[in-house]
Amino acid sequence: MRNPPRLPGARVVQRLHRSCYGPFALHTLREGPIPDTTGREEYVVRNPATGEDICTVVMANQNDVQTAIYHAREVLKTGVWSKAPAIQRAAVLSNLARSLQDRIKHFAQLESLQTGRVIREMTAQLGRLPEWLDYYAALLRTHQDFIAPTQGKLLNYVQRVPLGLVAQITPFNHPLLIAIKKIAPALAAGNSVIVKPSELAPISVLEFAEMSVAAGLPPGVLTVLPGYGRTVGVEIASNPLIRKVDVTAGTETGRALGSIVGKNLAAYTAELGGKAPIVVFNDADIQSAANGAAFACFVASGQTCVSGTRLIVQDGIYDKFMDRFMQKVESVTARMGDPMNPASTMGTVISHRQLERIEKLVQRPGVGTILAGGRRMTGKSSLDDYDFSRGSFFPPTVITDVSTEDDLWREEVFGPVVVVKRFSDERAGIELANACKYGLGAGIWTSDLSRAHRVSAEIEAGLVWVNTHHRNDPSSPWGGMKESGIGRENGIEALEAYSQTKSTIVNIASAEETREMQDWYAEAEGAQEKRYG
Repeated sequence: MRNPPRLPGARVVQRLHRSCYGPFALHTLREGPIPDTTGREEYVVRNPATGEDICTVVMANQNDVQTAIYHAREVLKTGVWSKAPAIQRAAVLSNLARSLQDRIKHFAQLESLQTGRVIREMTAQLGRLPEWLDYYAALLRTHQDFIAPTQGKLLNYVQRVPLGLVAQITPFNHPLLIAIKKIAPALAAGNSVIVKPSELAPISVLEFAEMSVAAGLPPGVLTVLPGYGRTVGVEIASNPLIRKVDVTAGTETGRALGSIVGKNLAAYTAELGGKAPIVVFNDADIQSAANGAAFACFVASGQTCVSGTRLIVQDGIYDKFMDRFMQKVESVTARMGDPMNPASTMGTVISHRQLERIEKLVQRPGVGTILAGGRRMTGKSSLDDYDFSRGSFFPPTVITDVSTEDDLWREEVFGPVVVVKRFSDERAGIELANACKYGLGAGIWTSDLSRAHRVSAEIEAGLVWVNTHHRNDPSSPWGGMKESGIGRENGIEALEAYSQTKSTIVNIASAEETREMQDWYAEAEGAQEKRYG
């Protein structure tokens, strides 16, 4: 392999709150002193709960992207990973799972610091991430190629081979979860992977890439390029050597990237916006539904694509349900505090800019009736005396009397804001649930098993939860309908989407049979039909 141009090196964040050069580009080329980064833009990652600096990350430029792609392509061509036996790749993924498992507490702190989400959420979420690596390691150990049933004396064996060099663009809301959901199947399939994390929360993804080499992943197989989507993201997606782009982002971003990727005839997976309906029927257990709806609406401060942002409640229990639900909202709000406090219920939104956007949407004249929240939080926490004015805190917000034509019903807010409507009968509930351009997640609350299956079949969403919400598993396909995206994460489907079939067809006839069979230009009448029919 030729020696590729060197990229800027990396310093991993060793202590929380430390100012540093963030891990950058090819983390595997970091031996020796950090190369000169003059002329490259730097981005300060800030804690949205305090406004304090966490670290400084050197952003990739156009030349860095091209160099990284060149290097990753060269590593791919060596076959050190792409042609490694499946059992070897499985062992590395298993090692990586164990390494991650040993550092869950550390990564949870990083995630909480860079996103403002409460430590209780991040500890629970990251505790499950090794499952994704273990799952794809298990698939590698059990996956089988097959023999196609061809005619004649031919053996047609079909293998799955890597796509090659693939790119992943990940968001700020679940930095490490979404990255690993994409990285695990891509590596399992034998690809070389370039990841562009969100500039708002890149630290955990960069540290994971560093950790992967120690777990046995060959240097250069996994590359992380910090940068802005409009520059680094577009530059990566535009490169014809990239054979698949996998993005989690807003719908407009996904649409723009899709048009770029399509020009290169590359594969594309996009998990985009959502506006999940939560449909609560008269026969639902009211307390369970209220608890579940609160979780659906306010986990991650409402910053998930499957956040329950449209609460649709049947007439017969509307008043009782809303009473219980509002009690839960009040309880969640009262126990907000320092995100690093394990007792704190809900953290911040990602930035002051997002805080202003949410408040502007909610405070528009004539927007509806605000039952709770609606304005940024100031003053001190009753839980731990935390000063809310230090960060981007927005309380759980509940709004009624909102038209289905209003932006709060139609557009993704990405904050802890839920609009509530009542409905009369099953058909009306389904119509309200589907009255949206998005179709990622949805929830149904009912004790009627027949209704649960019937309504689930009618709701236009890639994920429908019954009497629960936001449940996720590495084996369960995850993706949306309508404007919520294309393709699926998780499961066998994701592994196959990161590979392609290759047929090898072998003539197993005797030499005599072969001479006759291969003589296309034989003079005997009907020879062609006999040999190739």
